[in-house]
Amino acid sequence: MQFPDPLIRGTLLRRYKRFLADIKLDDGREITAHCANPGAMLGLKEAGAEVWLSPSRNPKRKLQYSWELMHADGTLVGINTAHPNGLAAEAIEAGLIAPLQGYENLRREVKYGQNSRIDMLLSQTGRPDCYVEVKNVHLMRQPGLAEFPDSVTKRGAKHLVELSDMVAAGHRAVMFYLVQRTDCGRFAIAGDIDPTYAKELHRAMGRGVEAICYDCDIETTGIQVRGPLTLEL
Repeated sequence: MQFPDPLIRGTLLRRYKRFLADIKLDDGREITAHCANPGAMLGLKEAGAEVWLSPSRNPKRKLQYSWELMHADGTLVGINTAHPNGLAAEAIEAGLIAPLQGYENLRREVKYGQNSRIDMLLSQTGRPDCYVEVKNVHLMRQPGLAEFPDSVTKRGAKHLVELSDMVAAGHRAVMFYLVQRTDCGRFAIAGDIDPTYAKELHRAMGRGVEAICYDCDIETTGIQVRGPLTLEL
């Protein structure tokens, strides 16, 4: 994924009301940007951090900038949770995700379960359909260890139950954790933050749901899926 326009650098002043961030641009202007991230953003919302914004091409949009990247722990971190689904789909279609290779068709946002939509449905004649749920990851509390989630996610736990049901129905189901940072080699579940999610993932994997985790190459020009991380589940 390449950003369609050059990103604009600034300094974070504060993130508030979940979806808003006040930022001072390098040219001295102070603006409010859209923060496309509903999570707690632990360790990624300190005032004074170097951040990068994408400008909107829609002159009628209320907030003309979106917060895309920030500099934290010596690396670039992607904070926009709207990107992982597209990044994962792009990598799967390019054949870069070994466990998900060989499918002829990829459809996104397909209805399934109890009034839910699966992020991606992979299909091929002669193979069980593969339901893929993608989760954004950017939490790192220990050097080199990426963790999910960074806040309680009842929706995430619900998805695990529904993925388990798909396996029981004869399909394949995969949890795809995508780490939008470059400094982690391992991945674990933050059970102290959301013990229910940790329990549901353990139960889902016992029922046949698979889990994979990949990180990303991140530059101010774009983001691409890079390679697998070691799972500590």
